[in-house]
Amino acid sequence: MGNVVAIVGRPNVGKSTLYNRLIGEREAIIDNISGVTRDRLYGDSEWNGVSFTVIDTGGFVHGSDDVFEAAIRRQVKIAIEESTAIIFMTDVTTGITDLDEEIAGMLRKGDKPVLVAVNKVDNSQRMIDANEFWSLGFEDTLFLSSITGSGTGELLDALTEKLEQQPEPLDEHLPKFAIVGQPNVGKSSLANALLGEERNIVTEIAGTTRDSIHSRYSKYDKDFYLIDTAGLRKKAKVHEDLEFYSVIRAVKAVEESDVCLLLIDAQLGIESQDLHIFQLAVKRRKGVVVLVNKWDLVDKETNTAKEYEEKIRKKLAPFNDVPIIFISALSKQRIFKAIDEALAVYERRGQKIKTSKLNENMLKAIEKYSPPSHRGRFVKIKYITQLPTRYPSFAFFCNYPDYIKGSYKNYLENQLRKHYDFTGVPITLHFRKK
Repeated sequence: MGNVVAIVGRPNVGKSTLYNRLIGEREAIIDNISGVTRDRLYGDSEWNGVSFTVIDTGGFVHGSDDVFEAAIRRQVKIAIEESTAIIFMTDVTTGITDLDEEIAGMLRKGDKPVLVAVNKVDNSQRMIDANEFWSLGFEDTLFLSSITGSGTGELLDALTEKLEQQPEPLDEHLPKFAIVGQPNVGKSSLANALLGEERNIVTEIAGTTRDSIHSRYSKYDKDFYLIDTAGLRKKAKVHEDLEFYSVIRAVKAVEESDVCLLLIDAQLGIESQDLHIFQLAVKRRKGVVVLVNKWDLVDKETNTAKEYEEKIRKKLAPFNDVPIIFISALSKQRIFKAIDEALAVYERRGQKIKTSKLNENMLKAIEKYSPPSHRGRFVKIKYITQLPTRYPSFAFFCNYPDYIKGSYKNYLENQLRKHYDFTGVPITLHFRKK
């Protein structure tokens, strides 16, 4: 199951800087205007062999200053419910504020491990001042400076001790499909249509997270798990946090799956949040099937399926070699076709290509159009092999791996797709020195 770590705290204590350090990319926009919403709110990190997803809750604050405290309380509440562990950021230069006290109180009542990170501790005076934060009452209180990075290693050591490498209680050999998409697009309806009401719920096994249900589907000679994060915890007042919940749930569902069924609403078309989820799945190298739901409600005069599909592919580019199926979860139209396609994508994602065949086909393609030379040096690719990863990745051995340009990599990927069926499957190319 995925480990999820949430960073909480008041605005401007340095949550985004720490977040960027942990995921090693400048993904969040750091901005001193309180509450600037950021585009990317989660990323992946690994330390001491433990991998986890980091969530920067700061990006979810909307509105002006007076809603801040309410928004922060909501974030803390969500963090307590949704994460495996919480990093509570504070700032030595302001000392402990009333809001810090309040957040600490909420975190103490929660049942998740908390690490207090006292930020901006970058000289000996501040080191002394930082000791007051022990009074918040958390045994893991660490001093750091997220700008210079000092103390981050100690924080990560303490954090990964709290994150167990949880056992995987599910049958490893069965495909895991996640139904992902925006709120209200029909994820639960699709799960119910497929599973009927007799859900064989696999939950409460050591290490399963409470918020994704793995239902085992075994009928009509098909056997797989359906990961459903949607139908859980119908809360009152969740509407304000819908975006937050749906993002966290999508991240978890994608992490746990082999193939993502991305559900989009036929009447709305593909929106930026859908593209976020799609890109997340591609980045995590998961198979993807796009399902256009509520197709029965669309005015067919203006929209034929073919034109509609073209529009979607344009938006998904560059990776648009994916199956697109028009369904209706309510009337069960084509939902079994969707599952057949997901199973086919699962098979394609696991295919192993014989090295001799691979070289025969790809070296021909390379001969036909060889890599552009770089500063008078000719790049020669001598040999190709598939790597033993869980998703398709290929190593191209050549004399100057660094000189191969993006456009040529695309050519090679297209050739691989032409010779072998990788529809719905992201593939990775590595260039190595022979």
